[in-house]
Amino acid sequence: MLSAKKEAVLAELDGHLAPVTAAEFCTWEKSMLVSVSEDRTFKVWDYSTSQLIYQSGIITAFPLLSLLIDEENKQIITGCAEGQLWIFSLIIDHNYRCVAHIDLKKEQEKFCNKVWKSGKEIGEGQNNSKLCKTDNMRPEGSVEMSLPILLIEHCDFFSCFHNEENIYSSQNTSYFWIGTSTGLLIINLANFELETFLSYRDYSDLSIRIARSCALTRKAANGKVLCLITSMFEDMIAVLEVNLAALVRAQHSDFLPHANEKSLSVIARCNLLANSPLCKGLKKNVKETSSKTLGVKNTVKDKPLVFHSKIKSSGYTAAPRMTMFSPNTNLKKQEVSKWKTSCKCKNKEYPLESCPPIKYEKEISVTCKSTPIFCVQYSGDGELLACGQADKTVLIFNSNLTDVHNVFSGHDGAVNSVGWSHDRKWLVSASEDRTLRVWSVCNKELALILGKEKFHKTVRFAQFYFIDTFILLCCGAEFHLLSFHLDTTKDDLKRYKQRSVCKLVQKFPMTSTMEITSLSAVNEFYSYIVLTAGSNRALEVFDLNAGCSTAVIQEAHVRPVHQICQNKGSSFSTQQPEAYNLFLTTAAGDGIKLWDLRTLRCERRFAGHSSRCYPCGIAVSPCGRFVASGSDDKYAYIYEMRSSTFLSKLGRHTESVISVSFSPSSPQVPLEGGTLALSVLVKP
Repeated sequence: MLSAKKEAVLAELDGHLAPVTAAEFCTWEKSMLVSVSEDRTFKVWDYSTSQLIYQSGIITAFPLLSLLIDEENKQIITGCAEGQLWIFSLIIDHNYRCVAHIDLKKEQEKFCNKVWKSGKEIGEGQNNSKLCKTDNMRPEGSVEMSLPILLIEHCDFFSCFHNEENIYSSQNTSYFWIGTSTGLLIINLANFELETFLSYRDYSDLSIRIARSCALTRKAANGKVLCLITSMFEDMIAVLEVNLAALVRAQHSDFLPHANEKSLSVIARCNLLANSPLCKGLKKNVKETSSKTLGVKNTVKDKPLVFHSKIKSSGYTAAPRMTMFSPNTNLKKQEVSKWKTSCKCKNKEYPLESCPPIKYEKEISVTCKSTPIFCVQYSGDGELLACGQADKTVLIFNSNLTDVHNVFSGHDGAVNSVGWSHDRKWLVSASEDRTLRVWSVCNKELALILGKEKFHKTVRFAQFYFIDTFILLCCGAEFHLLSFHLDTTKDDLKRYKQRSVCKLVQKFPMTSTMEITSLSAVNEFYSYIVLTAGSNRALEVFDLNAGCSTAVIQEAHVRPVHQICQNKGSSFSTQQPEAYNLFLTTAAGDGIKLWDLRTLRCERRFAGHSSRCYPCGIAVSPCGRFVASGSDDKYAYIYEMRSSTFLSKLGRHTESVISVSFSPSSPQVPLEGGTLALSVLVKP
């Protein structure tokens, strides 16, 4: 290292075992330099003292060729000779952990396959000219056996679209050019996906097909970027002019969801249609409720036959006592009353600028023996917490975990889903025994049961919908919309007969799948949108106002999605209306993806937790700023919505964390498993 004023060596950094291929200065840390080498490692130096700050292990089996320091996200981006890209965090507390690993060959193949399929569908439906244009973009013809990364450079992406309609929802996203021996690629660092690519073969008058090196102008001029490439086998240099706006428009216009004339919205923006299934279900529900109510009055009402004045009842017409004696339940009356008073004194507004819940508070053992907890959910007021367990029971706790509020038993299989009603009076649970049950939280009894004769497969992901007007559940490859009327009164003569009524409004099959693996809809406000995920790895959006499917996202993850989590907010927080169009999906071994319903694009990926053995759950905070995820490594992870790397890890768990949930009223998170804590639930 030479001084600019004096031709003298300031420092000599010795430590790599092979030639150094790239080095970059860190702009926000004084005297910091990062280098990569053919020895397949990167090193962080303090060049003022010639000391080695950090040395990575061997990252790959191929030499590292390129390096870039991303000042905005404080990350290192490096690429190797085999088309592999690694991103490491340079934040002090992150210990240089790996944020993402991108296989450019797979991303290019996936992109080409998507463009080719969309062009083929348009060509078959309209004309053959479109098909001919995309036929050359088949992945097997465009992906090379080797894809050395020669250059990583910032991409001035949005300046090329200043006069265009912006098709991307997040302008805070970083984009980077990746220069290879066969072409140029643009990578979105938010979702780690390929946005567009250009092959040198696309230029008919360019004789260079394989490049030895390349360079790019950092700033675009009139929407155009200059690229200089040198030939691998000849003494030749060429300068290319790339019109980025035209390139992106040509490759994306066929399959991007923004081309839809009508954008989707989670918040209902129009009135119910006359032939909507929601409208039909509402009418039936009202009619059934009125008739049943009249029947109850006629049955229960007694008329005096002999007596003309009220006398004390003998008790023969009352329901029989089910217990021999009643235990003293007022032992903790003062403690409970204090807890209720403190709940009323809570802030009515969720702290939008608060820090993530990382402080350990408390944990309790839910059973005497080790029992996995499969699902947890807070009530809308944040005062109660419901847990579905493998031992066939549903437990309800006070939010501060001081006491068990209630225990519901009756299922013959593990409880895989619980859901609160909007008014917090009812709790719906689904089980492996192919039944659905609705419990009265106030009366502490069963209000409705749908037995095995109603469903041919296991019931999953049952929830209330349309502000407690319907019940949604998925069974097999379809989900059911049910209207219901709940009545817990007892007839003196037919006290064992169920008075609650539940009828099927309509079934909605998911396209080309064997089983629906997850379902999500908003119950906190009126919404027509229902999101489903299937075993075919696809996501499908249903508009229940129109009663049909409106969009399908193919291959959303490399494995089937096991949970869809929408940004629903809470009654204690207020978000922008557009924020409710965001939702998350997670799949085993493929991290978490953030989607925007308006564009149906993956806007960001969250990686860092381990989810390979169990389907680990996710949750969004009421303020919409944080994402919680379970993990196989006995930790719960907290991510910030605007960053792809995790903020903190919540430990103290003995087994895998498979379910998480945020409190809607205060910054805390419960976890799932044999032990219940205010941050995570653990599965032994």
